[in-house]
Amino acid sequence: MAGKPRILVVDDEVGIVEVLRAIFRREGYRVKTACDAAEALEALQQDTYQLMVSDIRMEPVDGIQLLAEARELQPHLAVIMMTAYAAVETAVEAMRKGAFDYICKPFKVDELLLIVQRALNYEQALAENATLKETLKTQFHFSNMIGDHECMRRLYSMVEKVARTESTIMIRGESGTGKELVARAIHASSPRADRPFVAINCAAVPATLLESELFGYVKGAFTGANRPKKGFFEAADGGTLFLDEVGSIPISMQLSLLRALQEHEVRPVGASRNIAVDVRIVAATNEDLEGLIREGRFREDLYYRLSVIPVELPPLRDRLSDVPLLVAHFLARLGEQDGRELSIAPDALAALNAHAWPGNVRELENVVSRAGALCDDDRVCLADLPDNIGNAVRPASRPVPSPMLDEVSALPDGMSLKAFLKAKERAYIQHVLGSNGGDKERAAKSLGISLATFYRKYGG
Repeated sequence: MAGKPRILVVDDEVGIVEVLRAIFRREGYRVKTACDAAEALEALQQDTYQLMVSDIRMEPVDGIQLLAEARELQPHLAVIMMTAYAAVETAVEAMRKGAFDYICKPFKVDELLLIVQRALNYEQALAENATLKETLKTQFHFSNMIGDHECMRRLYSMVEKVARTESTIMIRGESGTGKELVARAIHASSPRADRPFVAINCAAVPATLLESELFGYVKGAFTGANRPKKGFFEAADGGTLFLDEVGSIPISMQLSLLRALQEHEVRPVGASRNIAVDVRIVAATNEDLEGLIREGRFREDLYYRLSVIPVELPPLRDRLSDVPLLVAHFLARLGEQDGRELSIAPDALAALNAHAWPGNVRELENVVSRAGALCDDDRVCLADLPDNIGNAVRPASRPVPSPMLDEVSALPDGMSLKAFLKAKERAYIQHVLGSNGGDKERAAKSLGISLATFYRKYGG
């Protein structure tokens, strides 16, 4: 927060107001006082405050009502309630309405200041979290769709526009570009956001089962159908059905799918009547559907029904400037899962930037996740990357004169290579420590290891 925190003190007892003003100003806080709720609300309309300290028992508007109205004006405002009545019910009600804490009069100054500091820390965390969310929303937009390249900005704009429509959407892009993420973003930004999002990978379902998976079946429809089952269309009723790899749908059942799209009805396998469904369709493919049409493997009328609004996803090689953002996102997510704070060395990041990424974002995610899991000291280094990526920036190996080789040839009998390497490692650490004037923290940084690892390898 800019400058010292601003605190609003509200109490109808002038003596309490003056005491609190003096205490808070002595601590360096900026203080505004109010003698009732009306004056406090006026202050909140005119300025931003990080904390409000208010009495509960006031007339004509009490502190509980003031709390509710104040939080409407400034949602991140931390509030501490004061009361001369240590009734649990009053305190619980205040906390339930959003108060950070409460304190009973008469209070100890140290206790008050401790609660105030905790409340301000909480308010700052809320404000920073809100700022971060807004930054992600404006810079990188949808939650897991990361990117600031111009082609991604165009994609975000397109998603926002098409989400408001009911038209069928065809997402096209190479494998691994994030077609399902885009489909989910469209659903989340649409009027159907509070209804189901159901996804099916048409290529992963055997052709003989796809019809029953999409449309469902009734009891006795076939051997093993001991009870009826809803299909994906019914499961997505009111929401969005995502048909991934739509090009793999057998030509034999494409007419049934076309009818479902045209008539908004499905007929479960074995049923004698249709069932009405209200579903928004988002399809996706990495295939050349026009080529499949020419080959007679995809219906042209179904193609046009699915492709009312086409959305093209760029391959990662066309937006390599987004690689650092994606890497940071994947490392942060992995670190959150494992309780670590992961980082990446510059040469490793350079190697990732230099790769062509034929598998697109999915390939990058897999590489970063593997490297993050295997790295030492929570830092992804060039050696943690697969050879096909790391070799792009590693210097070509060539014979060089090496004192180390002479020393290895002179190993005393009975000394293992492991013991020799450990001794050389310790000698090198000692050399770096001397180069840094005996400063262990600086030496650890020069070595690219944590201070804890330094102590483990070298000792105190």
